[in-house]
Amino acid sequence: MREHAREELVRAIAEDVQRIGLASERIGHVFADSQQLHTTDFRALTAIFRAERAGRPLTARMLAAELQLSPAAITYVVERLVGSGHVERHQDPGDRRLVLLRFAEPGRQVARSFFEPLGGAHATALAGVPDADLAAARRVLDQVVATLDAFEGRLRGGNAAVASEISEEQE
Repeated sequence: MREHAREELVRAIAEDVQRIGLASERIGHVFADSQQLHTTDFRALTAIFRAERAGRPLTARMLAAELQLSPAAITYVVERLVGSGHVERHQDPGDRRLVLLRFAEPGRQVARSFFEPLGGAHATALAGVPDADLAAARRVLDQVVATLDAFEGRLRGGNAAVASEISEEQE
């Protein structure tokens, strides 16, 4: 592949990743609005769901770190989610001093009814894509996510070189 064509392809993928992020954010807002939740509450629910699915439920402190919120702010978020019936607190069986955040059944049902159709749409859209192409797409997306995570880490670390790179890209 010519170097210019490769650069165009990489640029197109980066733009598609941005479009995916914006579309996901819009869908999250629709869900939050439908449940009378704050956008931060939706982000918290998403983090709790991913952690549960991975078999590693979150404590409030872990959720605060994930969302980059203060302890006071995360307390309000958790109180709203518990009060709305989306989340429950459970004692950690391995360390009774810790309280784990888990989806409550009503919250799970609401999320399922909203997001299962989205999962179905994804399955339908990708039904004709060969498994090898899906595996390649997965590898690309894994690399993009790792790159974004590393870039964020450098930004949060106050790396002046990253700030310089950003300003150069914006020119």
